[in-house]
Amino acid sequence: MDLVSIAYAMGQAGGANGGGQPNPIGAFLPLILMFAIFYFLLIRPQQKKAKQHREMLAALKRGDRVMTGGGLYGRIIDIDEDVLTLEVADKVQVKVNRSYIASVLNQEKERSVSNKQKSGKKGQEKK
Repeated sequence: MDLVSIAYAMGQAGGANGGGQPNPIGAFLPLILMFAIFYFLLIRPQQKKAKQHREMLAALKRGDRVMTGGGLYGRIIDIDEDVLTLEVADKVQVKVNRSYIASVLNQEKERSVSNKQKSGKKGQEKK
């Protein structure tokens, strides 16, 4: 009989819930909160940035100055569906897949890039 009383003592005590069962929502609440935090801090901003990039790629047109994912600067001279022909120097053309365009350069960015290149050349000439 001593073993039976020990088994009853180890069993769950009756609580206000009737059976003493814990609330299942309470067990999943930390997991739900972690998912919400990850969604708003990581997933949603990444989706927003990807959408902006898709819109930028769809709006490409001839004459735009662009930078590729590999760091190549050029001007779009021809568009054939997903293949863009870029002019990187006089009479030097390269074909690039549309998805590898990293950004479209506006006039201010273009000037700052060319000024940095010129100042870099001047610094090399002085040495």
